[in-house]
Amino acid sequence: MSANKKLKAAKCFLIDMDGTTYLEARLLPGAAEFVSCLDEIGFPYFFLTNNSSRSQADYVTKLGKLGLSIPPEKIFTSGEATALYLSKQKPGARIYLAGTPSLEAEFIRFGFELTNESPDFVVLGFDTTLSYEKLVQLCDFVRQGLPYIATHPDINCPVEGGFIPDIGAIMALVESSTGRAADVIVGKPHTPMVEAIVEKTGFEAGEIIMVGDRLYTDIALGVAGLGTVLVLSGETKVEDLQSSPYQPDLVVENLAELHQLFLAVQRD
Repeated sequence: MSANKKLKAAKCFLIDMDGTTYLEARLLPGAAEFVSCLDEIGFPYFFLTNNSSRSQADYVTKLGKLGLSIPPEKIFTSGEATALYLSKQKPGARIYLAGTPSLEAEFIRFGFELTNESPDFVVLGFDTTLSYEKLVQLCDFVRQGLPYIATHPDINCPVEGGFIPDIGAIMALVESSTGRAADVIVGKPHTPMVEAIVEKTGFEAGEIIMVGDRLYTDIALGVAGLGTVLVLSGETKVEDLQSSPYQPDLVVENLAELHQLFLAVQRD
């Protein structure tokens, strides 16, 4: 199916945030207009991010400051997806969580007990408050063989002027120290996130289009049957496509270009 036909057949958009909708405190071109268009015609969409350092409420506030009034139910994070996943494994479990205060609040909201002693699961998030003490405790629990869950696989997080290390870099450190990789990775493009997306949106994978800037997470969702649009406003450059096993259905400069293409197929 051609890219235009996929856009025409789509019933829901998933829109990445970091590098797609904004960079730090700057809204990227076309973001406001695209969201406004979707709201105006009543087209379903959700903001989907692998960044687990912030909660749903944090993103509502951040997007609001950037001029986007987004209700919390339209925001889905890998942190929330991880909490949902673990709720199905063991409701109210004892969890050692290496995460920000926002992620801790998210897990408490789901009824988990956060602990440094005898946890049922060890969870690593994108922890911008990570200390050496927390890292040592995490590695100790991983060496003990406790179930080890990571919220997402992103290696770097795009920011103005470059990148900062994301959870994937910390996962590599933990594996080097302990000899263990994460037992389960929840976020894009992994199966737990795909299952959570289908459950949250109410649409089948083939009816959804993922819009994002990262090949190995956003565009890799195409393997699960989602349509994919790569924006070049974040991590990925055109030349990166040559060596990538993940190829998007459509490549655009930014959400401004996607907005115009979407309007064109809607008029056909």
